[in-house]
Amino acid sequence: QVQLVESGGGLVQAGGSLRLSCAASGRIFYTFVMGWFRQAPGKEREFVAAIMWSDNSTYYGDSVKGRFTISRDNAKNTVYLQMNSLKPEDTAVYYCAADPRGWGISGSPHEYDYWGQGTQVTVSS
Repeated sequence: QVQLVESGGGLVQAGGSLRLSCAASGRIFYTFVMGWFRQAPGKEREFVAAIMWSDNSTYYGDSVKGRFTISRDNAKNTVYLQMNSLKPEDTAVYYCAADPRGWGISGSPHEYDYWGQGTQVTVSS
């Protein structure tokens, strides 16, 4: 089993920054892909970014490219999402997720087996 706990959400003004953290525990393997998704009220869950534990490869959703950065600290089993130049449309609940299959990075939430409880990010205009 894998447990994921997000932290770092909050309220920020447009143009500001936040850093989200996802602490992973349990049976974590180098094949895992760790992802961030977000969901705003009335909208589908949207892919934000993902990173492979094994080689640090990353992949970003089009709406956050150039503004968000995903990174990981293997020693701490923690994945981070640095969010800069935040916009009101970034407001959502942000979820950390883990894909244990090791088949490469996917932007589909259906490929991720483990999910955190989510953390709210609100960007005011």
